Amino acid sequence: MPHSLIVVESPTKIKTIKKYLGPEYQVVASVGHIKDLPKSKLGIDIDDDFNPTYQIMESKKKVVAELKKAAKQADFIYLAPDPDREGEAIAWHIAEEIGGKKKQIRRVLFNDLTKPTIMKALSEPQELNFDKYEAQQTRRILDRLVGYQLSPLLWEKVKRGLSAGRVQSVAVRIICDREEEIRRFVPEEYWNISALLEGKKPPAFEARLIKIHGKKAKVGDGAAAEGILTTLKTTPFEVASLDRKEVKKAPPPPFTTSKLQQEASRWLHFSAKKTMSVAQRLYEGVELGPEGQVGLITYMRTDSVRISEEAMGEVRTYIKTNYDEHYLPAKPHFYKNKEQAQDAHEAVRPTSMAYRPQEIKSFLTPDQFRLYQLIWNRFLACQMNPAIFDQTTIDVACGIYLLHAQGAIMKFPGFTAVYTEGKEENGNGEDREMGKILPELTVGEILKLLSLNSEQKFTQPPPRFSEASLVRELEEKGIGRPSTYATILSTIQDRDYAKLEKGKFFPTELGLLVTELLVKNFPRILDLAFTASMETQLDKIEQGERKRYDALKEFYLPFAEELKMAKSEMRNVKSEATPTDESCEKCGKPMVIKWGRHGNFVACSNYPECKNTRNVGPAQGNEAAAEEEASAEILCEKCGKKMVAKQGRFGKFFACSGYPECKTTMKVTLPGKDTSGAEAVPTDVPCSKCGRNMVIKEGRFGKFMACSGYPECKSTAPCSMGIKCPNDGCEGELCEKRTKTGRVFFGCSRYPTCTFSTWNRPLPEPCPQCGAPFLVEKRSKTDGDSKACPSKGCGYKIGNG
Repeated sequence: MPHSLIVVESPTKIKTIKKYLGPEYQVVASVGHIKDLPKSKLGIDIDDDFNPTYQIMESKKKVVAELKKAAKQADFIYLAPDPDREGEAIAWHIAEEIGGKKKQIRRVLFNDLTKPTIMKALSEPQELNFDKYEAQQTRRILDRLVGYQLSPLLWEKVKRGLSAGRVQSVAVRIICDREEEIRRFVPEEYWNISALLEGKKPPAFEARLIKIHGKKAKVGDGAAAEGILTTLKTTPFEVASLDRKEVKKAPPPPFTTSKLQQEASRWLHFSAKKTMSVAQRLYEGVELGPEGQVGLITYMRTDSVRISEEAMGEVRTYIKTNYDEHYLPAKPHFYKNKEQAQDAHEAVRPTSMAYRPQEIKSFLTPDQFRLYQLIWNRFLACQMNPAIFDQTTIDVACGIYLLHAQGAIMKFPGFTAVYTEGKEENGNGEDREMGKILPELTVGEILKLLSLNSEQKFTQPPPRFSEASLVRELEEKGIGRPSTYATILSTIQDRDYAKLEKGKFFPTELGLLVTELLVKNFPRILDLAFTASMETQLDKIEQGERKRYDALKEFYLPFAEELKMAKSEMRNVKSEATPTDESCEKCGKPMVIKWGRHGNFVACSNYPECKNTRNVGPAQGNEAAAEEEASAEILCEKCGKKMVAKQGRFGKFFACSGYPECKTTMKVTLPGKDTSGAEAVPTDVPCSKCGRNMVIKEGRFGKFMACSGYPECKSTAPCSMGIKCPNDGCEGELCEKRTKTGRVFFGCSRYPTCTFSTWNRPLPEPCPQCGAPFLVEKRSKTDGDSKACPSKGCGYKIGNG
């Protein structure tokens, strides 16, 4: 019996594949790439048509030896790495190492790890795809040319250890450009005006001003708004037009890689990296009890929305069996791929409708279940009928003004019964219209005015990117490919070019500096359109329409000129020194601010004779003394022991001296030290002075509300907890505050007029025993946490350790 060898990428695939095959098949894994360019040098002969020099990776020498041994015993060799460019390159490198003249080496592509797919691929093996391998080599060489020649330049001009990448640097630029937009943004005041109207039949409805003299309404200040309100009060409201129609909302297509990453971010709060890691496991196979290891989804790196005939028939049968007949369309839904999409693989979908998420939940981790259910629901929804709405639009004329009202009532849920797309912030007002019922009216009907309302607003800057919106931006701009998005987002954070805080990307000081230098000296490489065009070139190479050498030559010649010029003209940040008004405490010479491996620092200008340095900020001795003084006054709120200042990976903090028995910690907030640099949290509370929305900030004495128009408007207010002050006759509210030493307490917003305060956190729950307006939270090392009434003589208490 002939003996066959199948080589896959991942060891976790072995068990899934072997369960479908007989003993004549041996399945082994390469564990990813076995060859790469050398780490110690460029590894590309630029003068010899950019030919690369690959070598077996040190960590894979044992794997290669085992592959060679297995290949000697095989009559047929099937190379089955992942069905993409990277997988093709792995297959080529394996073939180079284990191939022999008498060996039949063929390529097989597993779009999913089910028995029909595996058996069909083995029965129809292919030749190795040279064009796809050439596209991967071109991408690898491009990235090496940029990374290995730009990075040393950054080491020389900025600091050691920095890296630059053909795609990662463009991604950082997108984040930096957005930050610059936000910084330059100037809010503009505008007013929304609406009227509550009533016709002959109920209900009353709200209409918003949209046009003045037939043009889009622009109400720029309060005086203009007041003038319009005055006119509206004395002018009749007449129904100008009515439009009632049935509106259909089509289901979204099945998942591509980027759409999966975006929706997993919005619905599950997964990072792109986590999404791909969990999806990889679902693709490779999960143990389903007696059934063994089963591949649950198709290949997760794809930008195609194609669905196979078998899968289409299966999902339609499932809908017909499990849902009302109105949910199944007469014909299947076919979705069109984007122009630049590769159609080698199907969309991301379940491999079989037999594995319902709820029925296999016990075999999956929580993350695997949530992602699988998301993929399942999206695939099911894409083959359901549209959702149907009854939409009503009313235009109301009032002299020169036109007001507009719109409502939509769901008539049939369609695909929304199983799936709705996640929303990005700053979305449209479609959700506000849902469920809004408008009355039966007639054109020309005069309406009764019940009330008028004007609302001051200010235009908002564009939002910072989340992982989902950054992936969408990269996809729309043609930067990178679906398989690279997770790596790009991880790399820019690992390199400290951007930080993800509260779900938003903020460029670091280092990211802004490096981007500024690269944009100025390498405008072509940092240009979004140029980077996107390079992806198109790679696609053309894969399709056999362009040669690797031509694409590399076209890229490299201008790059080499830019590189040569940058070496002499790029700003040398390392050598710059900004004078300060301080003197060195060791030698008396002036201190200067310089850039180092950890950012800005203060150093003696007499270097190298004097090597005195310190971090930017207060002199070290003064800060240490302030910390020691502050910690001497701070007692642990849990056990009462002294808090001590410590240094951690995220900076300095106070920790209980009773550690490890007590693990209480708190943020260092020294007297006179500003903590207002923390991100402000927006609110809907209007500023009493200028009308802009207030934001919640963190100050040296705790949280407070400040006007978002700062520094033009410096209005502030206490940050209320929504609990009224208990003192008789006081109209204040309780607020969270902080002592000079950083200890949290709670006091009246009308201080110093009212001096009520307490160390215990108030809770907005009335006392069930005496009716006091709130309870307080008490913490005790001996008794544990409890709720108690603060009123003397009541004694109500619930909960203990």
